[in-house]
Amino acid sequence: MQGTVDGFRYGAVTPLAAYLMACLGGALGLRCIVRSLLNGESWKPGWLALGAASIGCGIWTMHFIAMIGFQVEEARIRYDVGLTVLSLAVAIVVVGAGVFIVGYLGAGKGALTCAGVITGLGVAAMHYLGMAALRLDGSIRYDALTVGLSVVIAIVAATAALWAAVTVRGFLTSLGASLVMGIAVSGMHYTGMAAVSVHLHGTTDASWAGDSPSSLLLPMLLGPIVFLVLAGVVVMFDPLLVLGEGGRSPSGTAPRTRPANGGSGQRPGRDHEFGPTANTPRPNRESYARKW
Repeated sequence: MQGTVDGFRYGAVTPLAAYLMACLGGALGLRCIVRSLLNGESWKPGWLALGAASIGCGIWTMHFIAMIGFQVEEARIRYDVGLTVLSLAVAIVVVGAGVFIVGYLGAGKGALTCAGVITGLGVAAMHYLGMAALRLDGSIRYDALTVGLSVVIAIVAATAALWAAVTVRGFLTSLGASLVMGIAVSGMHYTGMAAVSVHLHGTTDASWAGDSPSSLLLPMLLGPIVFLVLAGVVVMFDPLLVLGEGGRSPSGTAPRTRPANGGSGQRPGRDHEFGPTANTPRPNRESYARKW
């Protein structure tokens, strides 16, 4: 028996929330990668790892928030815990591979292509591994052409995101890039979901292992969301990330501040080369008269 698949059980709530999480993860990841490139004295592996984890958590969170709105009307849906956690690890690791490639090798054609393909295939693997964690009294089938299209979208989206990570510097430009990245990741997800069809086994009293969406997904989503919030705090309180290139001098050092005496940078009490300073009293005629 063919099941009735509905990916929008709660209307626009889950797609919108999923899109916002993808944008948040993308924005934080891009700014962390920019941070590693702006200052050569910073701990580059740490910032790249934080960026990769932010993007990976954003993609994974986007997927499973969207899956809260997925249902098969004739069957209950549950999830396997191990595969669900594994899909999160895959998302972070493969995004990390792409981020470290472009972070150290730059946005050259070869490096960017390699990193984009690896990351795109990894994002697609995360998506379909998350789908493999789904348990219901039936079998899930996929349309091969639509699956291929979703993989292509994932590779293009990953390549564009990595290119933006190493070329975009301004805060507003990075924000725009993260919005486009959110659209691409959401588009990949819903293209992949369009390939899904469910064939039910026809039994109504069967039981199977796994956890329901409400008991598994919501608690598991809490961890990555808290991580993204903490990463946002790190980004928000880092002045170099907020100011971008304008907060540093061309040599990479902090910009010079004006002297504490508030003026031209001269030493206190010294005369200007063109005459006495404003604080030096000028002698008058009466003082000369008394002296002589």
